[in-house]
Amino acid sequence: MTTVNEAAWELLRRNGMTTVFGNPGSNELPFLAGMPEDFRYVLGLHEGVVLGMADGFAQATGRPAFVNLHAASGSGNAMGALTNAWYAHTPLVITAGQQVRSTVGQEVMLSNVDATVLPRPLVKHAAEPTCAQDVVRSLSQALHTATLDPAGPVYVSVPYDDWSEAVGTDVAHVLERRVAGGGGVAESEITRMAALLDAAAAPVLVLGPDVDSARANDDAVVLAERLGADVWVAPSASRCPFPTDHPAFRGVLPASVAGITERLTGHDLVLVVGAPVFRYHQYDPGEYLPAGTRLLHVSCDPGEAARAPMGDAVVAPIGPAVAALAKAVTERDRPQRWERTDDAATPAASASGTSASGRLVAADVLATIDELAPEDAVYVNEATSTVGDFWATISMHRPGSYYFPASGGLGFGMPAAVGVQLADPQRRVIAVIGDGSANYGITALWSAAQYGIPVVFVILANGTYGALRGFATKLDALNAPGLDVPGIDFVALAEGYGVTGRRASTLPDLRDAVTVALAADTPTLIEVTTEALARL
Repeated sequence: MTTVNEAAWELLRRNGMTTVFGNPGSNELPFLAGMPEDFRYVLGLHEGVVLGMADGFAQATGRPAFVNLHAASGSGNAMGALTNAWYAHTPLVITAGQQVRSTVGQEVMLSNVDATVLPRPLVKHAAEPTCAQDVVRSLSQALHTATLDPAGPVYVSVPYDDWSEAVGTDVAHVLERRVAGGGGVAESEITRMAALLDAAAAPVLVLGPDVDSARANDDAVVLAERLGADVWVAPSASRCPFPTDHPAFRGVLPASVAGITERLTGHDLVLVVGAPVFRYHQYDPGEYLPAGTRLLHVSCDPGEAARAPMGDAVVAPIGPAVAALAKAVTERDRPQRWERTDDAATPAASASGTSASGRLVAADVLATIDELAPEDAVYVNEATSTVGDFWATISMHRPGSYYFPASGGLGFGMPAAVGVQLADPQRRVIAVIGDGSANYGITALWSAAQYGIPVVFVILANGTYGALRGFATKLDALNAPGLDVPGIDFVALAEGYGVTGRRASTLPDLRDAVTVALAADTPTLIEVTTEALARL
């Protein structure tokens, strides 16, 4: 007799999902007790960290990751992290243990009441199989749904007495299934967009995270060069879709209506690829587009295309669309403005790097990291008050070089860095984390230590929620409570979790600490005391 448990593990194996991220509870034990030896279990000490690690792992591999949570309580603990996965289009198959099927209606302890409602609207699909014989098919539906465009998280609640039941006779069909998404975009749409781009006097590209997810970065460079178009990254960038040292690169658009319109002024056609139009944050109203400017939008997400307040949209797989457009547009001469000047170079760190207060300046800290890091380093950034300094300073050339919380939900950085490094062991992951952000995912240090994952964690410790202070200044709310987080010893915390900790108060200290950390094959945390205010 083949059990539901045995068939479920086989389904995961056939789909390459042999790493399980979880934090088990009683409802999950009957499933996990049958885990085959060729699977790897990665334990996180909090469900938010579990989901964050899986999020980073799935984004780095481009394949779905498997998550196992504990009933409603564990799912609730992971909900904040789920917002980032949703807006990042991360393919996650999230399972949660349910109480024994016959007792759920009684709402006994650890019942997941209305389990399919709980994670919405942050999942593409949520299900609880109607019987044990439908568990494997439900998991199959979930993993295929997670990977089809737009990719995203899905959720399946499984009563724990289902795992020991016999499967139905049709399970072989489920195990053998393959589901493939559409491979391209209509030629007529490519022809139409290429004609509009060719006719534009001053086109500009705005690229989003789905370009990097699709590994369409190189084709985006070809498209920009053939058009002679400047390139902006879409607001609140969660990935880096274009090399930051390319002369066409202009930076990241601000997340405000007026700010975006100001930067797009002078362009008669805006092509937005792989991002919403637009994901605003700070309320700064104005005209959505400069007068006389037209917008074209290419998205893999029908929801993003439908809800945009302006522009013509095409829903298509991002990779094939960018490649087709790069071939279809007419090549122009290289613009004179792309000729580099000394001012365009990455700023070098100053001799001391310290401010009048004796603290290090974040831009100098980042310049030092950029100087010492390997050319193919991967950065996970959650120092939210220094995002502007980061993009102005750090050189990123290759696909999959940058990750940031897609919804702005804190607690992503440290766990995601562990997941990315686990997924991509050939590249070094450097996590730049604010001291306010770090506390949301600090237990990721334990997982990094236990599994020997050599992330370099750099904590920018300024004793405050820097981004929040920036908004408090703009909103005339500096008298609000809870803006500061003084008195945290991150070196002691790191060592308590089994991670080597160092403190750097000068640039020479930092250079030495980063050099040693990059040479190590175990995780390291470097606490850097920085100036409280930074460029947002």
